[in-house]
Amino acid sequence: MFLRYIALAAATTVALMQPLAAEPVTHTQLDNGLDVVVIEDRRAPVVVHMVWYRVGAADEPPLQSGIAHFLEHLMFKGTDTLAPGEFSAIVEANGGRDNAFTSWDYTGYFQRVASDRLELMMEMEADRMQNLAFTDAEWLPERDVILEERGQVLESRVGAQFNEAMMAALFKAHPYGTPIIGWRHEMETLDDDMAMEFYERHYGPNNAILIIAGDVDTDDAIALAQKHYGAIPANENIAEVARPSEPPHLAERRLVFEDARVGTPYVSRMYLVPPRRPGDASEAAALQMLASLLGGSSSTSVLERRLNFDEGIALSAWAGYNGMMRDYGMFSVGVAPVDDVSLPDAEAAMDRVIAEFLEDGVDPEQFERVRRQIRASEIFALDDTQGRARQFGVGLSIGLSVEDVQGWIAALDAVTPEDVILAGERLLDRRASVTGFLTRPQDAELSQ
Repeated sequence: MFLRYIALAAATTVALMQPLAAEPVTHTQLDNGLDVVVIEDRRAPVVVHMVWYRVGAADEPPLQSGIAHFLEHLMFKGTDTLAPGEFSAIVEANGGRDNAFTSWDYTGYFQRVASDRLELMMEMEADRMQNLAFTDAEWLPERDVILEERGQVLESRVGAQFNEAMMAALFKAHPYGTPIIGWRHEMETLDDDMAMEFYERHYGPNNAILIIAGDVDTDDAIALAQKHYGAIPANENIAEVARPSEPPHLAERRLVFEDARVGTPYVSRMYLVPPRRPGDASEAAALQMLASLLGGSSSTSVLERRLNFDEGIALSAWAGYNGMMRDYGMFSVGVAPVDDVSLPDAEAAMDRVIAEFLEDGVDPEQFERVRRQIRASEIFALDDTQGRARQFGVGLSIGLSVEDVQGWIAALDAVTPEDVILAGERLLDRRASVTGFLTRPQDAELSQ
């Protein structure tokens, strides 16, 4: 029996190392500028229908932070033919579910329904792409809803407030430093005219991506898209928003965030690094491998093994990379020390371990182990139809192509240990970083 398990594990490893077959993904564009992506997956009679708009919180007018998210809420308040709330009620009555989300670079709307309900979803989504309507009775209470949401998900959570402060310090000029949900004092001034103006300037087929994933025939799905979305004229008001770029970062920034609600104090650092670039994912792939080596699972993480298990000075340690953004990426590291270790000492230990890793290089066996883990994770993610739809939606929203999205696993496979070290040495520049201490007010020893 034991030998059988060994043989099975070996066969699984070999299978993971084989090149992946091409995904059944089709990308086309309608005459009005709407991008259409169809992902066939016939395993269950279910379809995911998504519309992504290439506009988000980073495209908001001055003094209107939160308007993109506010509009996302108002998109459920009805059209010329649908009453407030009727959209979601129809989805639910047809056995499905729907929701929406806002990021800095995009806003998305989705439904997951039985595949024979796809046309109904298209009909309703195409309707609110061009016929949004709401009254004071709808938008005024919804503004209270988003203010309450800020209180619940951000202001009531000290870690979220700390992260908001870190982002604001990392970005000097670019709007990624403004929270997606908005600053409270500006959210309080948002109104219906602002929301409708944002809608009329940014929503339309020529600024949107339609993703259809699941139990569909590609030709049939494209024909339905042409029927329901193809008749919508391109929005002539749509123009790319000029976003401020970051000036040179010449000095690192530091902050101390004190709050009596802090349970476990910790050190966090964010670096400004490149995002995934169209046509060349090599840099992003190296950063992803670096993050996984430094802060992957507890059994493979360099920081966790050294600081938690070998030296016993940390409760946890981590690293991460977010490159799925249009303009800038972020690399983060952090450590939560044990009670008798100060935050400055924990930071010094974290920096020492990272410096030694970059100096000594990557252990080859560890590198291959982490590469297999990442590859397996990426392959298993392909099994989630909605997750696959989201991959393409995010990718196309930030300027990547279908080929870029499909080529991510190959880009990870191409990374070498030397690439990882070079990326760390070149891109983890303290001058382009912010380091924060999240601590209780009574914790004193914070200066260096």
